[in-house]
Amino acid sequence: MTRLKARKGMPSTTLDKAEFERRLRRRHYDPAFAPLDDDIEKILAIAWEAYKDDRKAPLTRRAGASFADPDFELSVEWLAARDAIHHAERQQKSARAKPRILLINGSPRSNQTCPGEESKSWRLARIAQRVFQRESGFEIELLDLSRIASERSLHIHPCKACVSTAMPLCHWPCSCYPNHAADQINDWMNEIYPMWVAAHGVMIVTPVHWYQAPTVLKAMMDRLVCADGGNPDPTSTSGKDPDKAKSIERRGWDFPRHLAGRVFSLVVHGDSAGTETLRRSLSDWLGDIGLIGAGHQAEIDRYVGYYEGYAENHVALDEDHGFQEETRNAARALIEAVKLMRRGKLAQPDRRLEEPRPK
Repeated sequence: MTRLKARKGMPSTTLDKAEFERRLRRRHYDPAFAPLDDDIEKILAIAWEAYKDDRKAPLTRRAGASFADPDFELSVEWLAARDAIHHAERQQKSARAKPRILLINGSPRSNQTCPGEESKSWRLARIAQRVFQRESGFEIELLDLSRIASERSLHIHPCKACVSTAMPLCHWPCSCYPNHAADQINDWMNEIYPMWVAAHGVMIVTPVHWYQAPTVLKAMMDRLVCADGGNPDPTSTSGKDPDKAKSIERRGWDFPRHLAGRVFSLVVHGDSAGTETLRRSLSDWLGDIGLIGAGHQAEIDRYVGYYEGYAENHVALDEDHGFQEETRNAARALIEAVKLMRRGKLAQPDRRLEEPRPK
């Protein structure tokens, strides 16, 4: 087999010391920091050394016997995220565990930040939440992605597309973050991954933004790529060695689906265009990663205040009792699908088929 090497032709993005310090000082722009200039200088010196030495993961420990390379030093933060996922998976698979719903608000709009008003997605998610709460024995976790836009230093950093170099380079969970040398920290995904793993059913409520998923929702979707074929052993690729990852993939990769078998429902809304396109895109994405739709009434797209002014959009939702009830039905359908799935009675005609071209 001819050895493939990673292509490297893009310009360097490494900062010189002056630009590095200028950017870091922007964090202390407030004149209230002026009395601490001497201390800031000391912090700058340490931060520059960490950046120059590319200390992505300052705290590591030996991987141990369960990994391909037991002596490889793994980030303690990555190991903690892995442990949280394993715990969530044991909980999800336990016959004694209560059925669990992950309910996701995909809108960035919030009365906690610039818009000064809650979103329609939030209101619809709360309508669905009340349906779930009335169902005896169910547990519900509400993931409000608007927090990224309103909460200090909370991020979903962008996917770096490791999978496009080779699938084994995309680790499960993602090992690209945190990167302390690059100041890419406070990444929310290490908390979000276990939410998805622990769930038996997932419901996404989202608006359309320019024919597409809102930025906050798309960021999460991209970072879930590692759940569909991701490598649970970073030591096999010596961390991020692209050449090793290419060799592993070419020898044969099984593309493990870490979230397969869960069920989903969707509520997509807009004001003028794009709802059907986004609903289909989300449904295709969830199906591709192995989730199962909860039925026709569990996947809906509707317009609220069609081509009307934005100022009255909440009033339009107040008056659209049909859409509110359809949202409740999408939640009810998900409940029934979860019950069937937990009893092993949810029909999956293609479950035993082998994919000729997994990806």
